[in-house]
Amino acid sequence: MAKSEKISEAVVRRLPIYLRYLSYLQHVGVTTVSSQQMGKNLDVNPAQIRKDLSSFGDFGKKGIGYDVNYLVEKIRQILKLSEEIRVALIGAGHLGHAISNYNAQVEDYMRIAAIFDNDPAKCGKVLAGITIQPLEELIQTVKEQKIRLAILTVPAAAAQSVANLLFEAGIEGILNFAPTTIRTERDVRIHYADVTSSLQSLAYYLT
Repeated sequence: MAKSEKISEAVVRRLPIYLRYLSYLQHVGVTTVSSQQMGKNLDVNPAQIRKDLSSFGDFGKKGIGYDVNYLVEKIRQILKLSEEIRVALIGAGHLGHAISNYNAQVEDYMRIAAIFDNDPAKCGKVLAGITIQPLEELIQTVKEQKIRLAILTVPAAAAQSVANLLFEAGIEGILNFAPTTIRTERDVRIHYADVTSSLQSLAYYLT
C-alpha cells in the first residue's frame, strides 16, 4: 500500500514482534486483545502500538480492542507474508546449519529454498532437506527459483563478493551475519545481525 512507503523502519521492525505475540494468542485461543494488554506483555507503550497499527488502517474497536485473527491476517499482509517468500542461505557452517534446521521446523511463509557453500566437501550433502550447491550455481538458481531474500553466514572476507553475486542475481534483500558492512549501488535492503555486538551492549546493563 502507498502509505507503507512512508512508514519508518522502527515501525516495520516492531510489526514482527506484534505478529509473534498475536500468533501465540491465536494458539492459546484468545480472540480479542487490547493495546494495554499488548503493551504490558511486550513492554511497549500502548499508545505506540496504537500509533503503529493505525499507520496501516483502523484495526481496533474502542472499548473492545483488536480481533486477534483479523489483526494477524492484516499484519501478515503488511509484511507481505501472505504467500511463500523464498530465501537463499549462503554459508553451510555451524550457524548456517542452525538457521536451516530451525527454518525447516517452523510453519512460516519464509522458506529457505536453496543453500550454497564454497567448500567442495559440503556441496552435494543434504542440510534440512536441501542439497547444498556450489556458489557457481547461485545466480542461475536464484533466478530460476525466484528467490527474493538471502541470508549470509559467511566469513567477513567473503561477504562482499558473495553479496555481489546476489546483486547480479536480482536479490531484493539480505540479512547479513558477517561482521562487516556490505556496499551496494543497487536498491537492495541490507539488515545486519551481529550477536557479539548485541551481547556487548547487553553487558553494559550488568550490575
